[in-house]
Amino acid sequence: MKPAIVGIAGPALLPEEAALFRAHPPAGVILFRRNIADPGQLAGLMADLRRVLPVTACVMVDQEGGRVARLRPPYWRDHPPARMIGGLFDRRPADALRAAFLTGALIGADCRAAGFTVTAAPVLDLSVPGAHDVIGDRALADDPRIIARLGRAMAAGIGAAGVQAIGKHVPGHGRSRVDSHLDLPRVEATDLGADILPFALNADLPWMMTAHIVYPAFDPILPATLSARVIGGIIRGRIGFEGVLVTDDLAMKALSGKPAELAARALAAGCDIALYCSGEFAPTEALLRACPPLAPVSARRLESARRWAVRRRLHLDPAALAAERDGLNA
Repeated sequence: MKPAIVGIAGPALLPEEAALFRAHPPAGVILFRRNIADPGQLAGLMADLRRVLPVTACVMVDQEGGRVARLRPPYWRDHPPARMIGGLFDRRPADALRAAFLTGALIGADCRAAGFTVTAAPVLDLSVPGAHDVIGDRALADDPRIIARLGRAMAAGIGAAGVQAIGKHVPGHGRSRVDSHLDLPRVEATDLGADILPFALNADLPWMMTAHIVYPAFDPILPATLSARVIGGIIRGRIGFEGVLVTDDLAMKALSGKPAELAARALAAGCDIALYCSGEFAPTEALLRACPPLAPVSARRLESARRWAVRRRLHLDPAALAAERDGLNA
């Protein structure tokens, strides 16, 4: 198995994609709106993917709630943006913590029913005045300890549905003044203690996702995704994270270079999994061919992440959870 999670082109698995995944099996596949039409189509796609992927491969989706949602009405539930939950905390902290859990559980239930095993949530980034709105209302709050508590509750809900949660974007995207989908941000602040605190207080999450950002206080040249200094010294060291570390999408314009080369650099810097989402066949093929086999330590982390979700899974009644959440938000 290769240490990569990759996208596919459209709503059906193409023959060349299936052949590639058999020849160079990835650690997983990530699906986007271009891949999802309705529950019947998605079920067929999931079945096709499971026929060609390794048994232990994950199927990931970016399902945070709010504007970042790949499963949408009318077939799937709508979920509030993170900041709405944070606003509730300002008025009724206990209700907000419950709402965060319920939202995580409902997101997780939707994901699990659709066949996903991993969702890229919760966002643990700070809300920072004047920053680019690429994070914006995706941030739970501006207080790192509140973010940590609400993020933990949301991750617990995701786990209760039997789905693996990803904390993002470590070591913190909230101060960015440009969109890393379009350009490479630099965060010039020298004291980033508040930014990393929500991650440190959730260091036991099964997954975290890196930020494509240069933090001169940590590494004056390389973005976190490609920096052994940031990954080793800050993410694994100061934050204390020991789980699966996945890159943000290597197709984002914050990074320059061929995807296969970026994947090699990210893995060499200490990431466990390279994420490449474009769905374009040629660069995806090149990346998978070039990737080395999954490292034993990364395989152990992936297995630990699977066990995290198995241990936390509960019997859930989504309709009852949704009614309870509606009542809290009233």
